[in-house]
Amino acid sequence: MNLIWTNLRVPVDEDERELPLLMARKLKVPQMSIDNLQILRRSVDARKKPQLFFSYTLRFSLDIPYNEMNRVLRRMPELKPEPQGRPVQLFKPEKKLSHRPIIVGAGPAGYFAALALGKRGYAPIVLERGDDVETRTQKVEAFWKTGKLDCESNVQFGEGGAGTFSDGKLTTRIADPRITEVLETFVEQGAPPEILFLAKAHIGTDRLRIVTQGLRKKIEALGGEVRFRTQLTGLQHQNGRITGVQVNHSEVIPAEAVILAIGHSARETYRFLQEQGVHFESKSFAIGLRVEHPQELINFSQFGVEHHHKLGPADYQLTYQDALTGRGAYAFCMCPGGKVVAAASEEGRVVTNGMSEYRRDSGVANSALVVTVGRKDFWGDDPLAGVEFQQYWEHQAFLAGGKDYNAPAQSVRDFLARRVSGEFPLQSSYAPGTKAVDLHTVLPQEVGDVLDRALLAFDHKIHGFAGDMGTLTGIETRTSAPVRMTRDKTGEALNFLGLFPAGEGAGYAGGIMSAAVDGIRSAEQVMAQYYPAE
Repeated sequence: MNLIWTNLRVPVDEDERELPLLMARKLKVPQMSIDNLQILRRSVDARKKPQLFFSYTLRFSLDIPYNEMNRVLRRMPELKPEPQGRPVQLFKPEKKLSHRPIIVGAGPAGYFAALALGKRGYAPIVLERGDDVETRTQKVEAFWKTGKLDCESNVQFGEGGAGTFSDGKLTTRIADPRITEVLETFVEQGAPPEILFLAKAHIGTDRLRIVTQGLRKKIEALGGEVRFRTQLTGLQHQNGRITGVQVNHSEVIPAEAVILAIGHSARETYRFLQEQGVHFESKSFAIGLRVEHPQELINFSQFGVEHHHKLGPADYQLTYQDALTGRGAYAFCMCPGGKVVAAASEEGRVVTNGMSEYRRDSGVANSALVVTVGRKDFWGDDPLAGVEFQQYWEHQAFLAGGKDYNAPAQSVRDFLARRVSGEFPLQSSYAPGTKAVDLHTVLPQEVGDVLDRALLAFDHKIHGFAGDMGTLTGIETRTSAPVRMTRDKTGEALNFLGLFPAGEGAGYAGGIMSAAVDGIRSAEQVMAQYYPAE
């Protein structure tokens, strides 16, 4: 019988190889009776900083007599028998596909849907409007250096999705047995093995690009096909049922099952889908700015030391509820040891995002500081009004930055004082570059006012957060999709049989892990209805 031990606290500086000895002492059993030890989860406990601990969740087997086992379990409530895993899912569809299923989008939702289908012999076709990750990386880096934007291949569009140019964080608030499958697949394709147990696991953008290539090759090895520079431009349908898709305004590909994993920035795709009758709902999201601090400041606040050789750079989670407006403000997509990047996908608009590599060694911490917005903030009742809201403020940032994709920037001190910064003690890492402005002019007034109060509140939690060494860059708008494509219990769009909205772009996920899980779930819903085509 396997056992699960939760919340075993061990000083950070202890040798992890000594875990069996420590366990034996606490269990009062011989060390040799502990076998098949596996770390399921490891998090940092800094509640008594600078005394730091790892908190472990462990799986192991215990070879002791039955009576002794009962004694151990009664004495140690943190020890439980391992629960059963996810049962094997059996599908009994009633129909057979005449054509291969199509997946629109090569981000986490799209690729994991393709893997799930490929393993069952469906040989899916993945359509991606952008480039493969190798070509895409070259174009993104050229944009950061020159300001020359490719609207089809950038931080938002291309193989791997928006998460490819991020921190590669794998944390999620959802509890789903498919998470293990996703993590194991990442490791199989080159992700570091510790993502299987770290509480705040990340891959880093440099390794995530390698993993993405591996996922593509696995899809192809399973009989799937990935087509780049292939943009969805129309739906073919008859009597409320999908019959195919149009791509690049010309080619029609027949299909009875289409998974839409288009990502949260495919705005023109939203519009033509709405015109063709796909049902959308407006959805709240958040906008704000990127903030940067020296990583040592964050480390000292979180760990009590400026650097710890075993912990790496510290992160933070900050939330604030504004009493005057009722709005929430929070830190989002926190990137330890990273940088702020240009994330525009449309001409004439500036968008920021955060990114870091696996080593997280830039010496600078950054995070989005965002405030919730919703229907009352948008202009009109159209479900896509949130998209227009994003576009308006991104354009204001473009104008304020000088119309060359430089981003408007301001020190935290000057933001609070509402004065243009004359100098920056900490220069923004954003490329192509920045221009000093009052960032209140590129935000809705209420959002700027809430950020003023949130920054002061955050300074009480992390001393120096609102101090001289904080730098703000704007604007952050792509926190999540501003819409949701409504789907029914079969996972299909309300008025289109065979159309399966999935992932962040459909409004059902928020990050790499939840998007991947939703992609798998959508593939399962296809398999529940259809046998694969011959």
